[in-house]
Amino acid sequence: MTAPVEVVEHAWIPLADGTRLAARFWLPADAYEHPVPAILEYLPYRLSDGTATYDHAQMTYFAERGYAGVRVDIRGSGNSDGGTMDEYVAQEQADAREVLRWLAAQPWCDGGIGMIGASWGGFNGLQIAAEAPPELKAVVTYFASDDRYADDVHYRGGCVLGMDMLHWSVSMLSFLAQPPLPWVVGDGWREQWLDRLGTMRPLGETWLAHQRRDAYWRHGSVCEDYAAIRAPVLAIGGWTDGYTDAVLRLLAGLDVPRRGIIGPWGHNGTEDGVPGPGAGVLREVVRWYDRWLKDAPNGIETEPMLTAYVQDRIVPAAQLAVRPGRWVTEAKWPSPDIVTRTLALPGDGVIRGLQQCGLDSGAWCADGASDDLPPDQRADDGMSVCVETPPLEEVAELLGFARVSFTVESDEPLALAAVRLCDVGPDGTSLLVTRGLLNLAQRTSRAEPEPLVPGRPERVTVVLDAIGHRFGVGRRLRVGISPTYWPLAWPSPRAATLRISDVELELPLRRRTDEVAQPFGPPEFPARLAAEQVTEGSGARRIERDLARGAATLVFDWDMGGRRRLLESRIESEDTSSARYTIVEGDPLSAHVEVVNTSAVGRGGWHTVARVRGEMTCDADTFYLVHELTVREGADEVFARTFRASIPRDHV
Repeated sequence: MTAPVEVVEHAWIPLADGTRLAARFWLPADAYEHPVPAILEYLPYRLSDGTATYDHAQMTYFAERGYAGVRVDIRGSGNSDGGTMDEYVAQEQADAREVLRWLAAQPWCDGGIGMIGASWGGFNGLQIAAEAPPELKAVVTYFASDDRYADDVHYRGGCVLGMDMLHWSVSMLSFLAQPPLPWVVGDGWREQWLDRLGTMRPLGETWLAHQRRDAYWRHGSVCEDYAAIRAPVLAIGGWTDGYTDAVLRLLAGLDVPRRGIIGPWGHNGTEDGVPGPGAGVLREVVRWYDRWLKDAPNGIETEPMLTAYVQDRIVPAAQLAVRPGRWVTEAKWPSPDIVTRTLALPGDGVIRGLQQCGLDSGAWCADGASDDLPPDQRADDGMSVCVETPPLEEVAELLGFARVSFTVESDEPLALAAVRLCDVGPDGTSLLVTRGLLNLAQRTSRAEPEPLVPGRPERVTVVLDAIGHRFGVGRRLRVGISPTYWPLAWPSPRAATLRISDVELELPLRRRTDEVAQPFGPPEFPARLAAEQVTEGSGARRIERDLARGAATLVFDWDMGGRRRLLESRIESEDTSSARYTIVEGDPLSAHVEVVNTSAVGRGGWHTVARVRGEMTCDADTFYLVHELTVREGADEVFARTFRASIPRDHV
């Protein structure tokens, strides 16, 4: 049985320096008479409109089950005061500690608090837990990472993420340029907005200025000291998402009660996320909080540490509603029931990178709704050195991190290696299972890169992204290695030729074949905030080719949900995003990314739009970034600024 819920639409949380943070509360109706624990989500994504429908569903679900749901806009976002200059800064974490103290002192809170968050909120929940505030008793982190350099939209394997670096910088600039709402903030809303706009900088300029794993990236990376986290952690990921490696690292590294759940989902959700099947994970989240915030003896700490979805082979497709597979459990992680098998793969080869290798990569962090899954890999296989096993004579069930080791000889001092593991059928269809990138200058150290010596063989190992996959009888395992992977990896300054030999594939294989039919029960769909879909969202990817120039462009339109009107508040909002990734064959310095994002919010006759156009190019020594920001209120332009940055390349 669920309890009635009272919603406090708007509240201010005061900070010691005079800043006010905007908040919304969902309280059990009797919380003032019978105080309850609180569950906090702390984000920059505008609680009044940006995440309002999802916030209402999730927090109502918690409040109906005896928790105070709390959603707070971080400093410089939404209706909150101030400005923000970057992700996960020390000020963000200091503010959160004040928020926790303030919440614990409220008459409707019993003093115990849990944090929850997906993506940004998943990151800062772990970061705040690492500071061990006494009020924080448990953390649930979705689709987030413990290592800001290894697993985020900036770098992978020491390679600049061409697909995401500029794209996310443009996205954040458009999101943060939106105004506070006049009817919430009051008469000073315009001054607050203009002050915020005047202090904003594109975040990508900072990210690109740190191309190695230095102190900038170590800040906020909880893998630097897992022992600092004293609150129990439930970590949730999806194989289609980009952050899932962290789930397994957290299970292995933490020494507090912890659990991991990994489904087939993209960067979206667990109940109704795609690819499905969805699962009733929200029930597990409540059980986690019941155990650590209410001291309920439900035994969750004695249950398997990891529950994961092992995926079956499919016909490759850019969109997929449901991924076939089955749920399995491991009592501990690392699991004693997973054995490492090393295969020496016959064959070698020499490859001069074709710049268009990688166009069939799909997204690094896919949402599953924008045609962003990888199609058949035979085109990329043909542009790689490929080695493979004979057809399997028995089933091989992979769960964890595969590794590929090989000897490489380069004719250039700067080069990268893109390594893919594919499941190949008798008809030749090649399904991408997992992959990894390595900037070969970082082959021994992420912090201290060292160029290759041309012509000198080096032994390197590439750790592939974690995955659960079942290779059936008769399938072949193919490893493809290429010195190019556009647009995921920004190309090296000069086209490199790699000689690849002595390839070894290290596989973590389950010895058990048991499965769990339905570990979480069916999905639950809490009622979302009533909203009208004014225009439908759409997402798509396509490849355009200019045969005369030898150019190819990947066009990515991100499905951001269309234009929505919240029925109760009458707020309308819309976000759009379109990106173009162009490269000319034979010319790595032709790499060009253009992104255009708009973010609109309004009500009645009041309407604002922030538009950002971004561009990223390079030469052999320098990256060039351009961000053009234009903000309008109705027909009037209220702010316009162009940001330009030239950033030296650092062994990439």
